[in-house]
Amino acid sequence: MTAAAVIPARFASSRLPGKPLLRETGKYLIQHVCEQVSKARRLSSVIVATDDERIAKAVASFGGQVRMTRPEHPSGTDRVAEVAAGLNEKIVLNIQGDEPEIEPAAIDQLVGLLEQRDAAPIATLACPFPAGADPTDPNTVKVVIDQRCRALYFSRAPIPYPRDTAGRISDASAYRLHIGIYGYHRETLLELARLKPSPLEQVEKLEQLRFLENGFPIAVGLVDRAAVGIDTPDDYSAFVARVRAAQSR
Repeated sequence: MTAAAVIPARFASSRLPGKPLLRETGKYLIQHVCEQVSKARRLSSVIVATDDERIAKAVASFGGQVRMTRPEHPSGTDRVAEVAAGLNEKIVLNIQGDEPEIEPAAIDQLVGLLEQRDAAPIATLACPFPAGADPTDPNTVKVVIDQRCRALYFSRAPIPYPRDTAGRISDASAYRLHIGIYGYHRETLLELARLKPSPLEQVEKLEQLRFLENGFPIAVGLVDRAAVGIDTPDDYSAFVARVRAAQSR
């Protein structure tokens, strides 16, 4: 199968406005993301999906592919689906536009999950909780999987719940942190975009629960660690420091 990576990018961000266009490293943040994603070996194309002319102009300036999308999309999945409707690739990946250090091997692993003979039509990734991370933090999404490495449930709560210790967690690495990258069979993605929000999704504010509630299995690939996302000014400053340190070697 052929696979396309689509990177939804918006200008608005409550914590870091104009994030895709930050350029303290000499490159736009969205350029760093595109270049890193393009290192994956199992992709036929990398496309930025945006509704903002400033972002589209920036992507064009470094030779990236960009598609303008409608502004009213409620989620990145819907924006990716609009682009996917015009693609020939059988697999479409939804990759966050704020992860400039995503592992290309993890992207290839995701494509591989969707190419398997008995593949689920949706795939995502997870890793053990890193040292110092707190599974009880509702901002970190946990996933539990079955023996076939398919998702049973995603939650902001610590799952599974350690009943014998009354909720006290002694080993955070036993929990799986969900990584927000998704791959889809193209036709499945177009079908998902037509679904209405589901009850569990509305409670947990997790879109992937809509997929499970509607009977779509989700394969979960396990990787060693998650990439560092850029959500705040401090996150970006730390990324700039890492880039400059690498350039000075």
